[in-house]
Order: sequence, then C-alpha cells, then structure tokens
Amino acid sequence: MSFGRLATVAFILLWSSGWVAAKFGVMVAGPLTFLVIRFIVATLFFVAIAVLSGARWPSNRSDLGHTLFSGLLLHGGYLGPVWWAIGAGVPAGLSGIIAGLQPLLTALAAPYLLDERLSRAQKIGLVLGFLGVALAVLPKLQHQGSAGIPWFPVLVNVLGMVSVTSGTIYQKRHLQKVDIRWAATLQYLAALVVILPFAFLLEPFHVDFGWQFLAVLAWSVLGTSVAAILLLLYLINKGQVSRVASLVYLVPPLAALQALVFLGEALTLPTIIGTAIVVAGVYLANYKGKEPAAASSPAQ
Repeated sequence: MSFGRLATVAFILLWSSGWVAAKFGVMVAGPLTFLVIRFIVATLFFVAIAVLSGARWPSNRSDLGHTLFSGLLLHGGYLGPVWWAIGAGVPAGLSGIIAGLQPLLTALAAPYLLDERLSRAQKIGLVLGFLGVALAVLPKLQHQGSAGIPWFPVLVNVLGMVSVTSGTIYQKRHLQKVDIRWAATLQYLAALVVILPFAFLLEPFHVDFGWQFLAVLAWSVLGTSVAAILLLLYLINKGQVSRVASLVYLVPPLAALQALVFLGEALTLPTIIGTAIVVAGVYLANYKGKEPAAASSPAQ
C-alpha cells in the first residue's frame, strides 16, 4: 500500500475518533473546560507549525476577518455544542451519525449559496440521509420520563452540525487563498475566544489532572487537531482529495464502531440500519459524474 493510501486511511481513522475522545474528555473535565485547554494547546502547536514552515500570513484584513469568523463556526459553533451534548448524555456513536448529516446539508445549501444544481441522485441521497439519521436517533430519544436520551442535548448536537455546515460553505466562498496553516491557527484562536466565556459561565472550570486527562488531550490535539490536518494538507498537495472524499462516508459507521469497542455503546438494529442509510444518502448526495465530489468532514 502506498503512503498516499495509508495517509488517507489514517486521516479517516483519526477524524472518526473525535467523538470517542469527546466521551473520554467529559469524564475528566467539563466539556467546554476541556475544549478551552485543547484550543489553547492546538493554537500554540499551529503557531509553531506555521512559523517553522514559513506559512504566509493572510494578505489583508478581509482575509483575516473571514478566517476568524469561519473558526467561530467550524470549531466554536460546532465542537462546543457537540462536546456539551456528549457531556449531557448523547452517545458518541450517535453523535457521529448526526454529524454525518453535514455533507448532506452542504449539498442541500449548495444550489442557493454556491450556485450548484442538484441531480436527481443527489436529491434522493438527501432524503435517504435524513431518514437514516431519524431512524438511528428517534428510538433513543426520551419520552415521558422513560429510559433514553434527553431530546434537548440531541437538538444542541444538531445545531452544532448546522454550524459546521455553515462554516464549511463560508470557508469555500471566502478562504480559497488563505494558507491553511495560519487559517487553522486563527480558527482555533477564534473558537477559544467564543468558548471561554461559556466555560466560565456554565461550568466550575474543574479538571481532574492525571494520565487520562493528558492522554485524551494529547489525542485530541496531536491526533485530531494536528495530525489529521497535516495529513489532509499532504493529500491536498498530492491531489488526492477525491480519495478522502470516497472514504469520508465511513466516518459515521467508524465512529459508532469505535464507540462500541472503546466505550461499550450498544449497536442496536435501528442504529445499524440508520447508519447504512446515512452512508448511502451521503454518497448519493455528493455523487457527481463517475466519482464522488469532495465532501468536507466536520472539524474535530
């Protein structure tokens, strides 16, 4: 197997591990508290990467502003709600399935914001995707005090997915010329500024420092925030983004499988069927011609 193929597989595995990391993270700190620490460390790492690699700073104030605002949507408005929802009881695997809607929403918004027309296959994919998520989520929602998942955290999780969808479209429209290394740095900084006051207002800002906290922090920063981004940079430079797009449909089932292995979250029949339908829907919604169009993964 070539390094390019290994890099693609590693990227997808790292990206899909973000939900399991979130579940472990909320065991040792408040979800927003953990994100504040993570954003600080990730920002410092990317500053070092950008400076040492000679990355070009955004050329004007407009690019700078667009980069900061996209970070608010991609990281602050996405990771904040998702981690809070997981801390409030949403299973990691289910959260990953909900996140699978992001490429579907991007495809749905494309005709209105990016002047892209949807084919019949893409429209069918959109319908299938939403039906699949409904099948996976609805049986687990709490009804009249019965055992299940409270509906409000699920709604917050969905709102986070809407935020990352908006950020993806915004980035496609406004950040084509900004070096991704400085873009990542500024985006994490913007997310930190947004999440910090909510962490102080909603949480006691307590952290159980120990090996588990350090392990989850290292994985969240070095694995999903740094290594995955560097792998994506490599694939972009090698013109292999279509390979990532073809495997990004595996993120929801991989997230559910990792949640089963590492957290013991049960895979019910509705979850399995719903996940399969989501994967099929996302594939169709992003299918153009003979190969799938590049689909954006949720930032982790």
